[in-house]
This record gives sequence, C-alpha cells and structure tokens, in this order.
Amino acid sequence: MKKKLDYHLEDPTWCNGCGIYAIFDALKSTAVSLKIEPEQLVIVTGIGCHGRLNNYFKAYGFHSLHGRVLPVATGIKLSNPELHVVAVSGDGDAYSIGMGHFIHSLRRNISITYLVVDNRIFALTQGQTSPTSRLGFVSNSSPYGSREYPLDGPQLALAAGGTYIARGYSGEPSRLAALIKGGMSHKGFALIDVLSPCVTQNKVNTYTWFKKNIYYLEEDSSFNPRDKRKAWERTSANGKIPVGLIYQEEKPSFEELVLPDREKPLVFNDLKISIKKFNRILEKFK
Repeated sequence: MKKKLDYHLEDPTWCNGCGIYAIFDALKSTAVSLKIEPEQLVIVTGIGCHGRLNNYFKAYGFHSLHGRVLPVATGIKLSNPELHVVAVSGDGDAYSIGMGHFIHSLRRNISITYLVVDNRIFALTQGQTSPTSRLGFVSNSSPYGSREYPLDGPQLALAAGGTYIARGYSGEPSRLAALIKGGMSHKGFALIDVLSPCVTQNKVNTYTWFKKNIYYLEEDSSFNPRDKRKAWERTSANGKIPVGLIYQEEKPSFEELVLPDREKPLVFNDLKISIKKFNRILEKFK
C-alpha cells in the first residue's frame, strides 16, 4: 500500500482570515494531485508575510533575501532540473526590489512556478503603499494618497514574453489550485499573481471588494488564452479584474537550452580537480 502524501508540517500562524491560508492549501492539494514527493519539491520564499510558508510546508525550503527569490530559485533549478521549484513572493518583493529578476526570469523562460501574493500593500511592515496599490491609496507611507500609478504583474509578464500567465484569487482556493497545477505542469516560467486580501492592514481591498471587482475568464466564451492579442486586451481594460489563465504558449525552456546533459544534473557532478590543475590556477594569482 502506497503512503499517503502529506505536506503539512505544522499549523500556520498568519492572521485569521489571511489569504495566504488558501494559497498554502492550494499548493498542498496541487502537490498531492501531481503526486510529487516532498523531497522532490523546493519552495523558495522572500521577505513578507508569505515568507513563513515554507516553515509549515513539508518540503525543501529556502528563505531568501528581500527581492532575491528568483535568483535563488533559478540556481536550484539549474543545479537539478528534476526538482519542482516553486518561488513565492509578495507584490512588494516581486514588483519592487525584485523587479529586475522578474523580467529576466520571464525572458529566460526557466521552469519555475512563481506565486505572487498580491495584497496591494507591504503587509508585514504595517501597510505601506506597494507597486500594486491604486492611485490615491491612503497608507502609512502615503497619508495624502499615493501619487504613483499601479503596475499590473500579469500585463507586465505578457509584455516581457511570459509563457504561462495567470491570476488567481485566494477567496476561491479550488480555482487557484487548478491554476497552480497548470503552472507546475508547464514547461517554462509560470506566473500566478494571486489577489490575496490582507485582513489586518488593507481595509480597502477586502474579500467583499474583490468579489465585486473580479470576473472569471473561463466564463467568457469569447476568450482564448492562446490568443496574445485578446490576453493583452483583457489585462489592459479599465474595469473589473480578469481572474484565470490569461495566456499560455510553448517554447524551449532555459534549462533545455543551457544544460549540456539534463539526465546528469550539475548537483551530481564531481567538482574535484587535480592538484596539478589547482596549482596552475594558483599561479595566476601570484
């Protein structure tokens, strides 16, 4: 009899009602659905409330520096492409200090699933304005209202050549799990931007607000996620926020293009060098 897959390490301690609970559960159910053994999964987190996720998840975990989730996840994936690598950031972690890494990960198309917990504020540090906060948003860092226009992660990913772009909502964990499963099954970089209410710091973008201001692309019979023009139209429109699979295409992944032998991961290579070669290297520094 096969053992039952279990990824629950311990009970999380986020604020009651936090959207990250749904993301935690959706990721667990996805791993079970794909029959991924815990030792074959690596979760890399950044700085923010989401950063505690790998403390509760029974898999390999790496808590990285602020904005540096994707370089760490890239190194892990290139070292052993057989691993399933999931990177998790907040909207500030991903779209502010981590923006440069985000763009380059998209263009490289490395097979990482990137979950962005988008609560439209810097939640952990008491609710300052983030890159996804709306114009005029009042916060600790913008008491007279934000004077910056917000950016849209999926729209940016589409412009940068992303091959799997989706937006989820933590109020619908089953639909979110389906998007994560699609991203983890995709060959290439997968972005799932997750609208996730912060019940403590953000009193504007609440579950009630999101329920009134989102719509599901799967319910739009005229929409095709393989049509880039339509995807751009949906992410560019001023109005309700599209949720679901926004765009998907197939093209070679970064690890396919750069690794000489995917059957022999770099992590298993013998890195020892002979004394003779080592001495030749030392000669250059004399």
